[in-house]
Formats: sequence, C-alpha cells, structure tokens
Amino acid sequence: MSGTHAGNPIAARVRRLEERLVADGLVTDGELDAVLTSVLRGASPLNGARIAARAWTDPGFRERLLADANAALPEVGLSMAGGLQEQRLKVVANTPETHNVLVCTLCSCYPVALLGPSPSWYKSEAYRSRVVREPRAVLAEFGFELPETTAVTVWDSSAESRYMVLPRRPDGTEGLSEDELAALVTREGLIGTAVI
Repeated sequence: MSGTHAGNPIAARVRRLEERLVADGLVTDGELDAVLTSVLRGASPLNGARIAARAWTDPGFRERLLADANAALPEVGLSMAGGLQEQRLKVVANTPETHNVLVCTLCSCYPVALLGPSPSWYKSEAYRSRVVREPRAVLAEFGFELPETTAVTVWDSSAESRYMVLPRRPDGTEGLSEDELAALVTREGLIGTAVI
C-alpha cells in the first residue's frame, strides 16, 4: 500500500476550496492554520494506546467506551472536540470471532486526535477501494492472516463519524501495568491492519 497525499485529487480539491474561501474573504490562511494546529495539538497514536490499555484493565471503562466513546473519552483526558465540530467516535472491539478494520472510502477521514496523522497508505486509492472489497487480501499484504472462521467487518469513516479499533489484549500480559500495555499498542493495531 503506497500513496502520497500531495497527489491525491481530494487534497487538491480541498486546497482549491481553501483558496476560494480566502479569496472571498470568508477566512484567512492564518485562521485555517490555527484550526489545523488546534486539531493536531496533542494528536498522537499514544492517545489511542492509552484508551486501549485502559479498556483492557478497566471493564467498566471498556463497557462505557463501547457504548458511547465520546462520553467515555474525558475519563482519560481526551475528546473528539476540536476543529470546526465534534466528531462522533465509535470504538469497535476485536474478538476471536470478529476482526475490525477501518477505512474512509471517500477520502481519508480518520480520528487524528487519537491516532495521530494518518499513514500515507490509509489515504491511498488502492487501500480505500480494495479493503472494502477484499479485506482479507489487503490484511495479508500487511502480513496479517486471519483464520477463515474470523469474520472481518470494515468500518467506513465519514466527515461526521470516526472509528477506532479496540484490539484484543495480547495473551500473557496479565501482570503488565496500564502504561506497559499502552506501549504494546500500535497505530496499525488501532486501525485494524495489525495484531497487537
């Protein structure tokens, strides 16, 4: 999976829209930059890792997170607010029977605040179109083979809604602290393209 954001037609379209808004005096480049800075401030895969580790160690938090992620995030000092509007977050848990994987088929919508900037392959047309049609083949290209008995569910993000995968807790980690567990979590695991 490869691809660059600069060559993405949607990125070019967004830039043209930004230029029109600035030209019409509706916003300044500085205001646009301030929104981007606000969105990216503190954005890191470490945030998602903290959420996963807390869910692995605190059954009540896990239950609240899966029921209403936006309401549960403040418990770990996070939120989906920022930018122009709060985005709805749904956290989907991997189980032995079901594996979840994320995509945005229209562009590259993604929970930046929780996972940091998206990887280039996430924005690529190849990933966005193929993971919906043939998720097992795409996961295999990442070196991740699932048993045939495991169902694969693909979650398609939108401008208003974002998703995050809650990976399965690795076996043999019962004695680890929340911080030690968080150190095991990868951005790819939170997207669903890798196992933790």
